[in-house]
Amino acid sequence: MTASHAPFIAACTELLGASHVLTHDHDTEPFLVDWRKRYRGNACAVLLPADTAEVAAVVGLAHEHGVAIVPQGGNTGLAGGATPDESGAQAVLSLRRLNRIRGIDPHNNTITVEAGVVLAEVQSRAESAQRLFALSLAAEGSCTIGGNLSTNAGGTGVLRYGNTRELCLGLEVVTPQGDIWDGLRGLRKDNTGYDLRDLYIGAEGTLGIITAAVMKLHPAPVARVTALAGLASPHAALDFLAMAQRHAGALLTGFELMSDFSMRLVGRHFPQLRYPFGEPHAQTVLLELSDSESDEHARALFERLMEQAMEEGIVEDAVVAESLAQSQAFWDLREHIPLAQAEEGLNIKHDIAVPISSIGRFIEETDAIIARATPGARMVTFGHLGDGNLHYNVQAPEGVDQKQFLEAFQTPINALVYDQVHAHRGSISAEHGLGQLKVDEAMHYKSAVEVRLMQSIKAALDPENRMNPGKVVRWAQAGTRKENIA
Repeated sequence: MTASHAPFIAACTELLGASHVLTHDHDTEPFLVDWRKRYRGNACAVLLPADTAEVAAVVGLAHEHGVAIVPQGGNTGLAGGATPDESGAQAVLSLRRLNRIRGIDPHNNTITVEAGVVLAEVQSRAESAQRLFALSLAAEGSCTIGGNLSTNAGGTGVLRYGNTRELCLGLEVVTPQGDIWDGLRGLRKDNTGYDLRDLYIGAEGTLGIITAAVMKLHPAPVARVTALAGLASPHAALDFLAMAQRHAGALLTGFELMSDFSMRLVGRHFPQLRYPFGEPHAQTVLLELSDSESDEHARALFERLMEQAMEEGIVEDAVVAESLAQSQAFWDLREHIPLAQAEEGLNIKHDIAVPISSIGRFIEETDAIIARATPGARMVTFGHLGDGNLHYNVQAPEGVDQKQFLEAFQTPINALVYDQVHAHRGSISAEHGLGQLKVDEAMHYKSAVEVRLMQSIKAALDPENRMNPGKVVRWAQAGTRKENIA
């Protein structure tokens, strides 16, 4: 903290109480480092308001004193979007104390929650009302709804239920000027002008601070059936996806693709997680059905699907979970891939999306390009095949110093992968957001028109660039292409 920030911090202390304004290093440290420990910043203070009115008051004080605000939820983001810069001039505004569920409306199939509510708590409260909250991802025990909305998080249920944007009906937002927009309307139809809700979702706190939301619920499924299938290629996986969608329709809620090396990494570092096939397969698909009729109905559908897929040579082998424990074991194989990668060592990660029909060609083409550029590099390819989202990661060759590999190859490999994504008309960030990790690449690959539109929205809503500066879009009031990437 510098002397210039003292009046702002004094005003926040009077508003929130001394125990909710953190300035000492040992108190602020957990808020200043991102989950991957890739970014470490400084802050003049970490502020913990208790409700929306206090958030608005803090933002008003920041506006008055010229202090930039970095909103933060569970701090589980993977792109550095909730980490302040190194200047020490920004304040972190944590939403952890906004942790109330304001209400459940079973007839409207909605739940109204504050931004600091942990995702797993929303799932649990929905279940207690015999409803399903469909967002599910690995960090659900610690990530918060505000963060999920700010990054438009994806997860394993996007195929059936969509990203977080599709699960949200209304928002409450504090603007950069400290005003409160009450858009907490649980409406499926509202055709009264610009959709402000969708503007704030995915904006990573750069346009305003989401403080509460009305989220969609769905009837709880009567049965879930999970299976693993071994296939010869990603092209076969695409054929299998099309067949599964014909057989199951909306009952198909999960379709995950996992490469052979991904499975071998899990087996190497987590041997208790048994791969159920006697022989390896180039690709393994995890698929799940959620049925509103009965377990028997779902299993019969699965059996017909697998029988046809094997008869036509699309699937080489398959196994259907016989219990909840076995179903969880199948999902554990999928969820432990990132953990196994971490155990294996440093790697170059990509959270990308391409049209579903392009996935097979993208993997084959990009694998070949990477192999020529870095012989021996090991590809860890997995993700949500049903919505085109791949985690296309590059592990250092066996026996190569991993730190040196990253230093030498991260930038050129990123360029190779992102060029391929761009060639397939895809996105360099599918579900993790841009944060500060990919903001420059986004400015490069987006057209000049698209960048100017984003900058115009930012300048209109946050003309002083006080909301999470340096994330998502580069600040350029004049909106020229040269300024975008400077």
